[in-house]
Amino acid sequence: MARIDYATTDHLSERGKAHMERLGHKNIFRMLSHSESHLRNYCRLGNAIRHHGVLDPRLRELAITRVGILLGAEYEVIAHKRIGRDLGIPENQIEALDQGAGSDAFNEVETAVLAYTDDLVDNGNPGSNPGAGAGASFDAVAGHLSGEELVELTLAITFYIMTSKFLITFGIDLQAEE
Repeated sequence: MARIDYATTDHLSERGKAHMERLGHKNIFRMLSHSESHLRNYCRLGNAIRHHGVLDPRLRELAITRVGILLGAEYEVIAHKRIGRDLGIPENQIEALDQGAGSDAFNEVETAVLAYTDDLVDNGNPGSNPGAGAGASFDAVAGHLSGEELVELTLAITFYIMTSKFLITFGIDLQAEE
């Protein structure tokens, strides 16, 4: 149950109301719309992460879903498992995301992405902790991805850490269709 009421669209500009209409009035956006400027900018960055990069979208969705699993953000896990399936991620890999990099369902690149994801979620400051996100797992994933892909992956992981924390903090409810 949400910790504060979801916003209505009454306070939004016409542009904000149109934006919410395009977003389907999903609960996460209803909560974010308490701040129209932050809703708009959150969506701009989320759109760039999900639709305007070179990173393989399946790798991105494996990482995003793993973030949700690690942080216990059911809303995120359900949404991104669905997106992953739509992108063609096999069901055995969707199910193996609970195990992460330790599962044999993933190839070498996918395993490196999942290990890097775990390090970024589990370590508050991976740069200062040898062997964490900026250490062994960074080196492993960097051996498979270009600089551009690595930047996009890192931004996707950290954006969805923020998103998962937002969902959990506000107790955002699942939609009926989820």
